[in-house]
Amino acid sequence: MIKKGIFYACLVSIVAFISSGFKPLNSEKYDWFHLDAYDMTSYSLPSLKQNDYINRKVPFTGKFFVGYKEAIAFKESQGKYQKINSIGYMGKYQFGTETLKTIGIYDTLSFLNSPKMQEKAFVTLLSKNKWELKDEIEKYEGDIVGGVRITESGILAAAHLGGVGSVKRFLKTNGIRKCKDYYGTSVKKYMKDFGGYETSGIIAKKSAKDR
Repeated sequence: MIKKGIFYACLVSIVAFISSGFKPLNSEKYDWFHLDAYDMTSYSLPSLKQNDYINRKVPFTGKFFVGYKEAIAFKESQGKYQKINSIGYMGKYQFGTETLKTIGIYDTLSFLNSPKMQEKAFVTLLSKNKWELKDEIEKYEGDIVGGVRITESGILAAAHLGGVGSVKRFLKTNGIRKCKDYYGTSVKKYMKDFGGYETSGIIAKKSAKDR
């Protein structure tokens, strides 16, 4: 009987010890996420407090490339793949038909219905614009032009809005030529709003095509 008692006591202790390994830790004391050097706000998620999830930024809303493209997409279309605006620009990133042709896309219906094609087209256009603006990026990056600090990501975003020519005119005239799109949004605003993001992974290509 004594041996049985010891056996069961040991068994209960082992089960209790193993079970304790599955108890949730107080994760709030750990700094899980940091955005970057420009925003060192720390996050302690998951949390038991529901209010901790209100207005919280997850990592991809920082200055990484994925945050860059999603920020532009929200500005352009609120992130809607099938949106067509009043002057015919379409998709999540609001491409015009002529711009699509420059990267080898002629079937606009297929483009509008393919999120994968739209995401690839955005990167392809960035590659093409980065090649065409490589001299401007090298010359002006880090400078203040028209009250805006010039960065590669800002230049590429502005080119997405108004084209390469508009960006060159803005920089060449020291910000005097405030080129705007059909709805009145300026390349200056895009340079400012989308400056400082990580775009070094975009490879400049002279004849980038979406294939």
